[in-house]
Amino acid sequence: MKNRPRIIIVGGGFGGLWAARAMAGKHVDVTLIDRKNHHVFQPLLYQVATAVLSPGEIASPIRRILHNAKNIEVILGEAVGFDKDKQTVRLENGAEIPFDYLIIAAGARHSYFGNDDWERAAPGLKTIEDAVEMRRRILLAFELAEREAYLTGTHEPLNFVVVGGGPTGVELAGAIADIARQALAKDFKAIDTTKAKVLLFEGSDRVLGTFAKDLSESAKKQLEDIGVEVRLNSFVTEIESGRVKVGEDWIECDVVLWATGVAASPLGKQLGAETDKAGRVFVQPDLTIPDYKNIFVIGDMASLKQSNGEPVPGVSPAAMQMGSATAANILSDLKGAARTDFRYVDKGTMATIGRSKAIADIQGWHFSGFIAWMMWLFLHVVFLIGFRNRVYVLLEWFWAYLTRERSARLITGNAEELRDAVMFIEGESAAAIRDRPGGKKVSSAGKI
Repeated sequence: MKNRPRIIIVGGGFGGLWAARAMAGKHVDVTLIDRKNHHVFQPLLYQVATAVLSPGEIASPIRRILHNAKNIEVILGEAVGFDKDKQTVRLENGAEIPFDYLIIAAGARHSYFGNDDWERAAPGLKTIEDAVEMRRRILLAFELAEREAYLTGTHEPLNFVVVGGGPTGVELAGAIADIARQALAKDFKAIDTTKAKVLLFEGSDRVLGTFAKDLSESAKKQLEDIGVEVRLNSFVTEIESGRVKVGEDWIECDVVLWATGVAASPLGKQLGAETDKAGRVFVQPDLTIPDYKNIFVIGDMASLKQSNGEPVPGVSPAAMQMGSATAANILSDLKGAARTDFRYVDKGTMATIGRSKAIADIQGWHFSGFIAWMMWLFLHVVFLIGFRNRVYVLLEWFWAYLTRERSARLITGNAEELRDAVMFIEGESAAAIRDRPGGKKVSSAGKI
């Protein structure tokens, strides 16, 4: 047992988990290290953020997923550095773990392009915690508007701003519009939720820019059909509590959600290898770093061009394929066989926009509307880990489709923060309001 090769995997996302599963039961000892004890199905995070699903329905404990693999150990911890020559991984407590092969799959976070102070006012969406915080802000905006209307007889119009017209931004904007116009419409008495405005700002000339132009245009139309105001060629240049600046104009809003910009885990820079502007490590065709054939970087942390010159996209199917390919190459090494260069197989891309609305590009075939939505639903259920999770998600989607209900409409968070939000909406002084540029009151939901 002591002579078995030691494989360390950093990160339990799609890339790391698929690599671990490919080596389950093999003649190697695998240790998977992650800061969280669970794997998150990130493509459905926005459904937690918009109260369709609960966190437990899109996440599974990593230890449970791999419990049948006797050769795999799962460690809760954070890797903070590496010694490539001594072949060790350093943890946050100073402990070092030796390896024969290292797979780094620590993923990515949202990037604010140097404006990290914007995060407090405009959360991004990469983790369960992010999704729960978004859900809290969205639902709290409606609750505080209802309270204000009940106590004063009036309330400021509700405005939701989504920054970024990629898949996450489009999905968030469409889901918020659906919540306001359908799911909550009959639940509030003092306010009319259907009048809530959802604005989507995109800096380029079309949403979903990685899709074909006809699908991009279809997505824009579908968004507008459900009430989303899409503003193209619009760069957000400043974000403050309760408002955003687009060009020279300040726009008041209750909630701002960030859905643009990605930065790879800073662990990539700890390797001493060359990285791109987003922190992704330039890797060799077999996904290793230069001069170290036993150190692999995969998933959102890897920068690799395909044979057509286009970069491998930072999507979950690519990470899964990288994880499986890396495991195969390590096992080939141990058998004395040749490695295989990584080749990304694009099986199609899709994005959902709202209830029965989506777009899909499958091997050059373009689909829009209900058919694309059904394809999206089927694909996401297939890849969702855990039989119970699949059943729960299918039931929730079926119930939401029939009734337009949102079963996960829970406002969670620090009780003091919630109380402060209520006090703010009732107690901001007239002088404070006058002193603000434009003389407008800041929304409490944007403030918290």
